[in-house]
Amino acid sequence: MAKLGFKAAAPVGQELDLGAFARNFDHTYLKPTSGKGEIEQLCQEAAEHRFAAVCIAPRWVATSANLLSGLGANSVRVCTVVGFPHGNTTSEGKAFETTHAIAGGASEIDMVISIGDLKDRNERAVEHDIAAVVEAARLRQAIVKVILETAYLEKDEIILGCGLAVRAGADFVKTSTGFGPGGADVDIVRLMRETVGDTVGVKAAGGVRTLSDARRMLNAGATRLGCSSSVQIMHELGDEVATEPHVQSRQ
Repeated sequence: MAKLGFKAAAPVGQELDLGAFARNFDHTYLKPTSGKGEIEQLCQEAAEHRFAAVCIAPRWVATSANLLSGLGANSVRVCTVVGFPHGNTTSEGKAFETTHAIAGGASEIDMVISIGDLKDRNERAVEHDIAAVVEAARLRQAIVKVILETAYLEKDEIILGCGLAVRAGADFVKTSTGFGPGGADVDIVRLMRETVGDTVGVKAAGGVRTLSDARRMLNAGATRLGCSSSVQIMHELGDEVATEPHVQSRQ
């Protein structure tokens, strides 16, 4: 299966194409209080802006897939989370969650690693955990992003986690769930990019709220942004483009 989304979708700081810039975003709503109304709005916004994906809880996978199909937004993928938010479910449970989510219409899986095993340097357990999800996803042509929850980790643990994710066949490494003690950090994103090289994507998630935040993460090496402020960021970019007479949008 071809790897997807490993290059930033638009030149950073030179966003001449608003539509291309929008494809950097996984438009996200993962609050525990999410209901159908919020998911409908999320999908409508994703369809309007043609974001890369919506990222929602497993409960809303089939609903989101149906909504996006009905809106004619076939380019917007359905992403969901596995082992979320703490990563402490079993590898077999994560693989089952993955299979079930893909059957419901998901094509991207954001899994949380076993953070304790990583901190214990139990490389075998961490790699097995990731590989179980990767195998379940590969059989169904879906991609896997591995959430490290970097705010809990030391620098050498982040490097180790990234290396194990690559070794297990993951498509992306991801900074955060948004439910840990911290979110995306520019220096950490840069470290992750340096560790995984050019063959694996890096998703920055947690605390990306402004156009400036988005640009800083993309400049540091992120190739996808997990963000609940995607629409506001696109409006901010649109306003900026509109005030620059020499810049023409091709949206």
